[in-house]
Amino acid sequence: MRPLTLAALLALILDQVSKYWVVHAMSLATRYHIDVFPPLLRFRYGENRGINFGLLDGNSDAARWALIGFSLVVCAAVAIWIWRRHPSLRMQISAGLVIGGALGNVVDRVLYGYVLDFLNMSCCGITNPFVFNVADVFIFAGALGLIVFDAREGAKTTGNAPKKGQGKNAP
Repeated sequence: MRPLTLAALLALILDQVSKYWVVHAMSLATRYHIDVFPPLLRFRYGENRGINFGLLDGNSDAARWALIGFSLVVCAAVAIWIWRRHPSLRMQISAGLVIGGALGNVVDRVLYGYVLDFLNMSCCGITNPFVFNVADVFIFAGALGLIVFDAREGAKTTGNAPKKGQGKNAP
């Protein structure tokens, strides 16, 4: 479980450092936008009180604590699932990214009442109106890793893959 813990800590720290650096040190909270590499990468200040893309945006304290509780339950469920399965290094790292990213957003909700978002990416004439943060990137990458690596490991352990010389037409 050590790789999971290290990945979670690294994701949490990188998320919080990036938010502090961009929002506070670069004064994004007062400037509201910084063009880094337009249109591909822009920093845009955002306060997300809901879940992804502002869904379930509730400005109440009850909604805030419900989202914190839900995030902590998801973190615990992922950790227990990984602990019981004793999966590969790739699965542990993927789970750590999900947990660390989720905890990064939990820290924001506890400290500010909302999640700090600042990344905005657009390309090819398509303008993206949404902002996200480094924790969201880790959550997405970790979830994708869990899906991909679990499917690969499942195929290996269940014996679903045909053995050498056993094709569709083998007797």
